[in-house]
Amino acid sequence: MSWRWFSSDKNDTEVIHRDVYDASVHTDTLGENDPSVSERKSTFHHVMNTDARTCQDVITELGYPYEAIRVETSDGYVLLLERIPRRDARKAVYLQHGILDSSMGWVSNGVVGSPAFAAYDQGYDVFLGNFRGLVSREHVNKDISSRRYWKYSINEHGTEDIPAMIEKIHEIKTSELKISQPDVKEEINEAQPYKLCAICHSLGGAAILMYVITCRIEEKPHRLSRLILLSPAGFHDDSTLVFTVAEYLFLVSAPILAYIVPAFYIPTKFFRMLLNKLARDFHNYPAVGGLVQTLMSYVVGGDSSNWVGVLGLPHYNMNDMPGVSFRVAHHLAQMKHTGKFRMFDYGSVRENMEVYGSPEPVDLGEYYRFIDIPVDLVAGRKDKVIRPSMVRKHYRLMKDSGVDVSYNEFEYAHLDFTFSHREELLAYVMSRLLLVEPDPKRQVSQKALKLKKKEQIESS
Repeated sequence: MSWRWFSSDKNDTEVIHRDVYDASVHTDTLGENDPSVSERKSTFHHVMNTDARTCQDVITELGYPYEAIRVETSDGYVLLLERIPRRDARKAVYLQHGILDSSMGWVSNGVVGSPAFAAYDQGYDVFLGNFRGLVSREHVNKDISSRRYWKYSINEHGTEDIPAMIEKIHEIKTSELKISQPDVKEEINEAQPYKLCAICHSLGGAAILMYVITCRIEEKPHRLSRLILLSPAGFHDDSTLVFTVAEYLFLVSAPILAYIVPAFYIPTKFFRMLLNKLARDFHNYPAVGGLVQTLMSYVVGGDSSNWVGVLGLPHYNMNDMPGVSFRVAHHLAQMKHTGKFRMFDYGSVRENMEVYGSPEPVDLGEYYRFIDIPVDLVAGRKDKVIRPSMVRKHYRLMKDSGVDVSYNEFEYAHLDFTFSHREELLAYVMSRLLLVEPDPKRQVSQKALKLKKKEQIESS
């Protein structure tokens, strides 16, 4: 059986049970007919000191309701859209993670410090998006090759993944509101019966901007009411020496490496488990953990995020973990090299003409005038991955294009926006969310519905 630890296991879902302890956790699932305390089993690898919990485990263990939604993109990728549901809520929020991350980032700080729980407690229907790019390689074609699966850039995150998830949210919300609030049927013919805001971090910020702009160019509804972008990617020309070296290595070696290394990820259970275990063990050895933290911070240009702590989180476990396709890394290198927020350059006039109708990729910064909703940009003064100057570049372009945009800075590093408990940031994000209110017409409609129900009760 030991060979399973060293082999790639796309279709192998067997969990190795040695040194596993099943802990019964008392949970209270809200929103059900019987909200009594119930028991559910959660698996922890205590002896090995690893954590294989899922986002579902974290949410339900804290007493919140949970729903998993399968989403298929138009190019066949299967995504997991997770939800903390408030089915009758007319305000919803969509949270999208960044590179090498997952929905776990939005719930990892527990009830008090996580944006997902804070939004739910404020009355929002919460949706947690997950990009393509897990080592499990979920796809409608079960026999898809590794090379074919990982052949995508940031383009596909913004034009395939996000559209599929937001359309699924729209389908769910309109359907549920029709049932819970009959007056919605009339409103659907006129306008969207709910408000949807997006909170996005890093690569998720670049992808959501790409989504909004391409929807507007194609004259399709993007269904969003506000964007809150935490250290968004897109502009990278002002960066550290480490990223500059990486940029040139990618650009020079891309023609060769693209065929040899389709993606960057840990392909086997054993080494994924080893990474998770080492990161968690470092907490027991502060001196060693501090040294590793310093080395990792140096590798990423001096960013002071808690890199070791993040690697010990459950989504970096032996059963699955996020990876990065070569094209996504190549796309980021292209953006840094050109100093522009552009779509992927396929490397030839013919291919670019087929995709964009022009010899050059679309420069998204030139289309910021198409953004027709408020945007809140947030930067971290200690962020060395995406420096504040690069977030301010988004801000200046949007301001010059007439976008309703705000800008704020906090004393944070790159991962502090999601993985650290920052009350000041959380309060700010919630304050921006609360600026979006239901339309007055709909508020009147809801009052009319309650009055109608009251009259029916009285007459009966």
